[in-house]
Amino acid sequence: MTAVGPARGVMPTLDVPRRVHVVGVGGPGMSALATVLADMGHRVSGSDLVESPVLDRLRAAGVDVRIGHDANHVRGCDVVTGSPAIPAGHLEYDAARRAGVAVATRADALAAVCERARSLGVAGTHGKSTTTAMLWSVLEAAGARPSLLVGAHVPALGGGARWTGGEWLAVEVDESDASQEALALRGAVLTNLDLDHMDRYGSPAALHESFVASLATVRGPVVVCADDPGAAAVATRLRALGAGDLVTYGTGPAADVRATALRFDADGLTMRVADGELRVRAQGLHNARNALAVVALAGRLGVPHDAIRAGLAAFGGVARRFEHRGTHGGCTFVDDYAHLPAEIAATLAGVRSAGGAWRRVVAVFQPNRYHRMATLSPEYRDAFVDADVAVVTEIYASGTAAIPGVSGAMVVEALRAAHPRARVEWIPERGALVEWLARELGDGDLCVSMGCGDVADLPDEVMRRRAAPGT
Repeated sequence: MTAVGPARGVMPTLDVPRRVHVVGVGGPGMSALATVLADMGHRVSGSDLVESPVLDRLRAAGVDVRIGHDANHVRGCDVVTGSPAIPAGHLEYDAARRAGVAVATRADALAAVCERARSLGVAGTHGKSTTTAMLWSVLEAAGARPSLLVGAHVPALGGGARWTGGEWLAVEVDESDASQEALALRGAVLTNLDLDHMDRYGSPAALHESFVASLATVRGPVVVCADDPGAAAVATRLRALGAGDLVTYGTGPAADVRATALRFDADGLTMRVADGELRVRAQGLHNARNALAVVALAGRLGVPHDAIRAGLAAFGGVARRFEHRGTHGGCTFVDDYAHLPAEIAATLAGVRSAGGAWRRVVAVFQPNRYHRMATLSPEYRDAFVDADVAVVTEIYASGTAAIPGVSGAMVVEALRAAHPRARVEWIPERGALVEWLARELGDGDLCVSMGCGDVADLPDEVMRRRAAPGT
């Protein structure tokens, strides 16, 4: 397991106003945490390296944002926390320790927030941001005034976080820093369990055991996807341990809460659960399962069916989850956070299930993290079967160190070896990628950019290039 960030167990309670500093505050998870802390009435500051629209939203929420890192930023603080990607020896952490200021992990800071409400956690390798936002929408429709903390932008909320002081908090639980082991929850969802973050857990068995142990402590319903082998194995272990309020969901006959009569179209999906029909404005079977998880958990919590139906129908999506970014010259640009093989396959399958409205589907993938690609590159071999053209660019480091011999070309090799007749393009350099897409894309094409790095900016770059004189 890789040791990064501060040690656990030093986070003060949040029952009185605190002075909190957040290192790496511009990231999706940390910006949401900072927003909630500020909403709760704590004095919050944060530091990051570059300006961004996220930092502007944080300032509007009352966070004192500083550009650049400086030891003086932690002066007068009660606690300093930060992104799991921040090294343990970061200068602001070191300054806090020298001054006797508590330095807490993000997981422990999140746990302190969760203690202030009846917290409902959504965990899993894929789909947790969307499912958490769906859950918030359903609780909102039920009039519960729920709080939300999710590592993605929710357009209906104008951000990824809100603290209302209401009874419920819907919170995304990120296994990248083992947050599931720190949180006291009153209900939980496990969407799936795939191979990821082996740099932290060391083995699939250790990842599996972490979820079994943490879900066994939940004081309320535990909702697990029966369709996913990893999650289903966790459910089997929980039942063997005598877990009381365990509910499974899925599309197969083994699920306790089951979706049938699924229909997909360009605007979303419809499914039947028990005796009622539900409509969701989201694409693909994976989002049907995400919605079904919310149906199962909300039902166990006593949320009326009418509120569940209304909340799912009102759900407007999450940024970078099949987000429409624009059209130019007859080509439609969509951006998606998918970066693991199963996520990419699910996103592209969702496109195909909508009915073949596109001349071609051009999938552009930016791999993420060197250690992930070193181990997972072969697993991408079948991820792009529903794309007409797969384009792979260079790895986005996300704070990881380069590994000799590891590059995005490894994904290309896996794709070409498994599907020698498929069209796969290797364009590592960003400028060349923009130029190629600007020339290649045509009327009726759908361009889907995928990854969790700066590929999110690619649709705008390509549309600007296509609009430039002489293109």
